[in-house]
Amino acid sequence: MSEAAYVICALTDIPSRKAAGFQLAVVGEDGESKPFPIVVVRWGQQVFGYLNSCPHHGTNLDWEREQFLDPNGLRLMCGKHGALFELGTGRCSDGPCKGDSLTAVALEVIDGDICVTGVTLVEDDEECTEADQL
Repeated sequence: MSEAAYVICALTDIPSRKAAGFQLAVVGEDGESKPFPIVVVRWGQQVFGYLNSCPHHGTNLDWEREQFLDPNGLRLMCGKHGALFELGTGRCSDGPCKGDSLTAVALEVIDGDICVTGVTLVEDDEECTEADQL
């Protein structure tokens, strides 16, 4: 079975040193659609992806819409409890879930597009637009 890559946005859609959230859906083992909210961090040409779910209580990291990074812009931050996560590893370095990690999402940059791999996404009939990210 070949691994599919699903384009979620262009690399240039996310400014360097910023993060963006995406509300996706995956096909579960039972064939049903399941929510798959992710956060993508771009750092130059590198991208890191994680489920948008804090390991402390499972809440979204962006308590305020699209606010994923700490005030210094150097770590992901849970807006609810202030837990801080390393960008490249997802490991919690400070807060109530210290030592735990965010769940990584496999991403690749292919022909200038950020693509999610390793899962089967539910595909819409229409093209994803930048407005879908907001």
